[in-house]
Amino acid sequence: MIRPVQHIGAMSPYALAQLDVPAGKSLISLSQNESLRPPSPLAIKAAAAAVQAAHMYPDPEWVVLREALSELHDIPAEGILCGNGSMELIGCLTQAYADDKNAVLAPAHAYPFFRTATALARARFDTAPEEDGRVCVDNLLNAVQPDTRIVFVANPGNPTGTFISRQELVRLRDGLASDILLVIDEAYGEFADHRDAPMFDLVERGNTVVLRTLSKAYGLAGQRVGWGLFPPAIAREVRKIMNPNNISLAGQASASAAIIDQTYMRETCDMTAQLRDRFRDRLMSAEFDVPESFTNFVLIRFASAEQVKSVDAYLKAEGAFLRPQNGAGLAHCLRATIASAEDLNTAAGLLESWKKEETS
Repeated sequence: MIRPVQHIGAMSPYALAQLDVPAGKSLISLSQNESLRPPSPLAIKAAAAAVQAAHMYPDPEWVVLREALSELHDIPAEGILCGNGSMELIGCLTQAYADDKNAVLAPAHAYPFFRTATALARARFDTAPEEDGRVCVDNLLNAVQPDTRIVFVANPGNPTGTFISRQELVRLRDGLASDILLVIDEAYGEFADHRDAPMFDLVERGNTVVLRTLSKAYGLAGQRVGWGLFPPAIAREVRKIMNPNNISLAGQASASAAIIDQTYMRETCDMTAQLRDRFRDRLMSAEFDVPESFTNFVLIRFASAEQVKSVDAYLKAEGAFLRPQNGAGLAHCLRATIASAEDLNTAAGLLESWKKEETS
């Protein structure tokens, strides 16, 4: 039988959520970080209309979508690249700027796909310690090696949900050599935009990329639309390895319409934050360890990985699925997506029941 190339054969598959619901139980999915409600009605209408032209290839330049993003964020449209989710952009950046002769650096508990993308590029993946689940700029700077080419930082963080200030990110950029690429992944940025800490101006330096997605706050996970602001020279290289027809007609149409409907998106973020904070308060009242979150999920920390296995099995037996965080180096944690009030209430009740049994 034919064998894969060595670096692919050595990789583990990307860990997907497991949603095997026991017979007789209803699914409570708090594992995927999906939006708690559908996308804007304008987006749904635009996607339906776009299907009528499905015999045509989509716009490879994403003109309408880029213009909408440019107007919303007051950034140059020519600096925007759109991807099949931000995962495509992360993968293409890593392939364009890292190889087996250098390294990629990220915080210790960063988004696991950073590691996967690094392995695909055959580069070494280095990590820097975090402090209580927060990115530490000093630790990142101290972890830089002579062969470091890219530094990835997700802000807010996934799976931690924590946020670091604009001042700290600027300090990180200032402390890195000019030939190291800083990639700031803001997949959950809309949930923290109230902090008024935009980072797009760093792109003007020529060695920083800022990424976002429409999967979370805009509720378009199924359409796979990510985007980022790139320096021109970096955009030229990344485009060489991107699929030229990467986002479908319906994806581009729905994304463009969703961006126009800022009122709906902000309502989604506000609803999410209110439910998130109530859910966190309830769990903390039951003596769970739940850090403050600036996303559409919370991280729940347990005493050990063994406790996580116990509570995870307890929840799954009732049809409730949270996300274990072994892949992010947090085997003692579960991540819970903010969903409907009913599902959160059920999940909180199950967690409380498990704790009573655990401590009795």
